[in-house]
Amino acid sequence: MSIWNKKEIKTKKQVLKYDIEVDTLIIGAGMTGMNTAYYLKDKKNVCVVDASKIGHGVTLNTTAKINYFQEKIYTKIMKYRDKNTAIKYLKSQRYAINNIKKIIKTENIDCDFKRVPSYVFASTSNEIENLKKEVNFLLEQKIKVKEKKLPLNIKSYASYCVNDTYIFNPIKYLQGIYNIIKDKVSIYENTKIVKIEKFWTHFNCYTDKYKITAKNIVIACHYPYFTIPFYLPVKSYIEKSYIIISKVEKDLEFTCINTTNPAYSCRFYNDGNNIYQISLSESHNTSFKQNDEYHFKRVKEIFNLKASDIVMKYTNVDIMTPDSLPFIGKLKHNMYIACGYNTWGMTNSILASRIISDMIQNKQNKYQNIFNPTRFNLSNIKELPYILFSQTKSFLGPKIYKKKYWYDDNIMFIKKDGKNLAIYKDKKGIEHIVYNKCPHLGCNLIFNNVEKTWDCPCHSSRFNVDGKCIKGPSIYDISYKK
Repeated sequence: MSIWNKKEIKTKKQVLKYDIEVDTLIIGAGMTGMNTAYYLKDKKNVCVVDASKIGHGVTLNTTAKINYFQEKIYTKIMKYRDKNTAIKYLKSQRYAINNIKKIIKTENIDCDFKRVPSYVFASTSNEIENLKKEVNFLLEQKIKVKEKKLPLNIKSYASYCVNDTYIFNPIKYLQGIYNIIKDKVSIYENTKIVKIEKFWTHFNCYTDKYKITAKNIVIACHYPYFTIPFYLPVKSYIEKSYIIISKVEKDLEFTCINTTNPAYSCRFYNDGNNIYQISLSESHNTSFKQNDEYHFKRVKEIFNLKASDIVMKYTNVDIMTPDSLPFIGKLKHNMYIACGYNTWGMTNSILASRIISDMIQNKQNKYQNIFNPTRFNLSNIKELPYILFSQTKSFLGPKIYKKKYWYDDNIMFIKKDGKNLAIYKDKKGIEHIVYNKCPHLGCNLIFNNVEKTWDCPCHSSRFNVDGKCIKGPSIYDISYKK
């Protein structure tokens, strides 16, 4: 469920049905993977695979803001790294915006692309000084930032805006990209890679039945399902956000976000028939505060939404890194990775696709060094205790306290034949039984009563009520077979 997938992307719906050999394999057909394929489309033997459909991962749940005014990210980067790195990050985001603008204009992609002002505001009086620090940094870099009243009925103690930011419809954009590359790039949907073998000159990547041999591989899925050699679980944590779509009378044509956590984020979308407000808030580490119904209620209260105007609710997750910079680039042996976008996936996905495609073509990209995925710095050491505590809590918490206080009698846990099972009884009284363990790293699951899914609090895998894996990093289902 998403505001963006009212209309499915029209594709050939190809599924891999035989062994193939390619030059470059891209795993993941979201914004990062499809844009990488776009930049490599004129090279020989490029292939994209996705475990689901094009754009049906995290891309589907984005608020789709193309923005460099990103709450107080430059202050964070200066804290964990230095001012020079913050300047480079700012330039990289504007570089990414220029790249996506160029693609949309050159290829004439109809994706509701629109220039709008973006506001960052202080939702508490204590945040005013922090907001001013962020604004002063931008002013020093010759960015035009104006103090201006936030045009939204929400508490704001100070607000500033820039005018050169954008919004769009990411699924319509990916339809345009697909139409451009479909005859040059092999694209396979519903094709899940379950195993990767590394050799000196190539990789063997396996689905359940077939093998793809590739010289280069790009891991462009949201959460890489392997842990070695990258060790992502101890280099990041997962943040979950709650999104409500509501009908409104007027398109206010702006975006906004505050400087505190949880974020208060908002934008508007006109699909030609109705105008919607996209409201996001209650962001939190998935190791804590796991009552989804409570968080959706809070979003409704924060944005003063009427129940009669609400048309859908859903969640999104983001990988958060210790120094607020994404992991983009080469791991080793021609394996490339892109993840850890820290909630700013639209700019960082186009940035990642440009950096990685340049590296594959042996071109130097001026931004590749600051996002090196193998980097290690002081922020990794400082944040490691928090990350380890989060991982431990998310692993042990649901094992010790399976029956959460907010569960009703429709959620049950039993042990049968030495296996821990979880049961959801739907409104018709039908019991849906699953194994209560994520196949990724063995974490117990939490039931999301709003979206009716079993969610992993460790690394954000998701399963429907019958156990089918609908989002990784897990590559296996948890369906219980009697």
